[in-house]
Amino acid sequence: MSELRAAGPGPGMTPGGPVGPITTGPGGTCGPGPVTPLPSPGPSAGKGDAGGGTLGPGGPAPGGVTSTPGGSSSSASGSTSSTSGAAREGWLFKWTNYIKGYQRRWFVLSNGLLSYYRSKAEMRHTCRGTINLATANITVEDSCNFIISNGGAQTYHLKASSEVERQRWVTALELAKAKAVKMLAESDESGDEESVSQTDKTELQNTLRTLSSKVEDLSTCNDLIAKHGTALQRSLSELETLKLPAESNEKIKQINERATLFRITSNAMINACRDFLMLAQTHSKKWQKSLQYERDQRIRLEETLEQLAKQHNHLERAFRGATVLPANAPGNMDSSKDQCCSSKGDMSDEDDDNEFFDAPEIITMPESMGHNLILILAQIGACLISNPRKDFLPSTCFFCLQVNFNEPLSMLQRLTEDLEYHDLLDRAAKCENSLEQLCYVAAFTVSSYSTTVFRTSKPFNPLLGETFELDRLEENGYRSICEQVSHHPPAAAHHADSRHGWTLRQEIKITSKFRGKYLSIMPLGTIHCIFHATGNHYTWKKVTTTVHNIIVGKLWIDQSGEIEILNHKTNERCILKFVPYSYFSRDVARKVTGEVLDPSGKVHFMLLGTWDEKIDCFKVNPSLENGGDSRLRTHETEDSRVVLWKRNPLPKNAENMYYFSELALTLNAPESGTAPTDSRLRPDQRLMENGRWDEANAEKQRLEEKQRLSRKKREAEAMRATEDGTPYDPYKALWFERRKDPDTKEVSHVYRGGYWESKEKQDWNMCPDIF
Repeated sequence: MSELRAAGPGPGMTPGGPVGPITTGPGGTCGPGPVTPLPSPGPSAGKGDAGGGTLGPGGPAPGGVTSTPGGSSSSASGSTSSTSGAAREGWLFKWTNYIKGYQRRWFVLSNGLLSYYRSKAEMRHTCRGTINLATANITVEDSCNFIISNGGAQTYHLKASSEVERQRWVTALELAKAKAVKMLAESDESGDEESVSQTDKTELQNTLRTLSSKVEDLSTCNDLIAKHGTALQRSLSELETLKLPAESNEKIKQINERATLFRITSNAMINACRDFLMLAQTHSKKWQKSLQYERDQRIRLEETLEQLAKQHNHLERAFRGATVLPANAPGNMDSSKDQCCSSKGDMSDEDDDNEFFDAPEIITMPESMGHNLILILAQIGACLISNPRKDFLPSTCFFCLQVNFNEPLSMLQRLTEDLEYHDLLDRAAKCENSLEQLCYVAAFTVSSYSTTVFRTSKPFNPLLGETFELDRLEENGYRSICEQVSHHPPAAAHHADSRHGWTLRQEIKITSKFRGKYLSIMPLGTIHCIFHATGNHYTWKKVTTTVHNIIVGKLWIDQSGEIEILNHKTNERCILKFVPYSYFSRDVARKVTGEVLDPSGKVHFMLLGTWDEKIDCFKVNPSLENGGDSRLRTHETEDSRVVLWKRNPLPKNAENMYYFSELALTLNAPESGTAPTDSRLRPDQRLMENGRWDEANAEKQRLEEKQRLSRKKREAEAMRATEDGTPYDPYKALWFERRKDPDTKEVSHVYRGGYWESKEKQDWNMCPDIF
């Protein structure tokens, strides 16, 4: 008995009704009796092809409908509803010409395209024709025949082995056409939009597109069910009015056929509903999270706009109540505005302190002096008010930043903060195994970013020739010296020596690009770490820092990219990956992963952690070395875990002190005997720390103007020397000199020596007057 006999009543059918036993013929066609040959059609010859056997007694007998183990429906004629690449594929009879009539061809429906081949094996090399369903019309002629035409030269007259098989193909074609039309409309609408490379937005768009496709499937299935359900109800109504048994038998056959079609479309509807439900449940939590995020963003935007409106009204009242000053008065607004926000030509001479890197959301003032920096909200500078954030658009744009946007530390002091976890290098110097030593160097590399997680304020850009020393020889066994060695482009050189047997040096240039909603900060330059006992020389570069919500919202910082730490002596290396934050990712935020490899590429240690919290190390067990699975098993073994680095807790009340660490709080403490160019002696920075904001802003402008005049003087001397044909000695750093590194072949500023000797003698005659 066919599966149709076992099928229960479908929707709209009355169980136990007057419908008698339903059977199928031996060939699978609906109704009793033998299979009759398919009649020859009478359409005009379309685009046909030659070859293949004709349908007749010797042709393939279409079989009954079965269910494949994979869940896709198939027939004995070879038609399948594929669950992989193709939406449907199988044998159909295609009209070729009047001589050969219908020929058996293998059809494949995939991605809105219907293609056919002479045989299934021909799919690998030759396609006989393809029609795009997005612009095609699908017409059903009778119980087995249907036509697909694109209104032009392509017209396929097709015949299925039975009405059931024909309906399966027509349903699949209509679904594919609906999808193709939808995708075409979306493509046209998105043609004028800018391409977005952000992973989160792409993932959300793909999800919405998939859901829309599922909804289209449901709509198409609903239309088909309504169509066939109406026909089935009509047949049942006609059956109740019949009186003759012969007519009843004919009607039962018709109802059987229509019930089969109804069941097929109902199953398609059930499958589409199931797919939609699974997809909706999968993404429901992501939608809720995204919606809550947008609500929070809207609230923050409303609060920001309210604050700006209040500030605008306050400034208008202050302006109206201000006393009109003479044009040459120091406090004249136009004059100060001209000085503060000069033309682009003038500004190009002083990008040292007006180049935008980041800005704080809340700026505060000291309540009590010293280095605990108890801080309160500060006013936004009038220069920024007169130059709104539209000025951020060019990547090379400069605007006047008052000290209100700074933290009371210079970039040289921020570089020195890398030494907060110097003990990692001390432990590395004691390692006898170079691979273990590399693990500690990697942890030190990550630790330098831990101070950036909440530090959204801009450090003071050093003046040319400015220095900063940190002498912790007695307490921690190391001392450090930094110098601003270049003005265009801004570059700082750093050198630190330790009694524990290591030297750290670097030259860092900072470049930045404003990208609409966020600012990318790319440190350029190589960091070197040399261990004296072994001669191991490690080098690496910094990753990209991204400052988000530059225009609106709360500023936050992320690190992303890849770092390769190379031991030039042994060719061992460590690959660190800083995973960028993704709103839809299930990974822990600020994640860092790493592998420590020998010269052959074999992994010996795995590193895992976050750049703001800690780094763990896992040793790879050689006995389990069978690819990724063995690493994972070893990685998850707690016995092999070693905590290489863990962030020191922030001091109490850190949220009111720019989130400074314990080390950062001491960096600007006055110290006797330092060079006159030391950052601690910079007047605008010291005035800001003491809460004298107006004086700090005025002093900042004075220093910038002084540096501008010094540069113009050097340029004029160089021009005169060129005109006179005399040699000109350009500016050279005082404590650093340019050398070529024998391992990296890069030319950079390296400490030449002499600073600590000059400090001991208190001989600073060679220092320039920059303050």
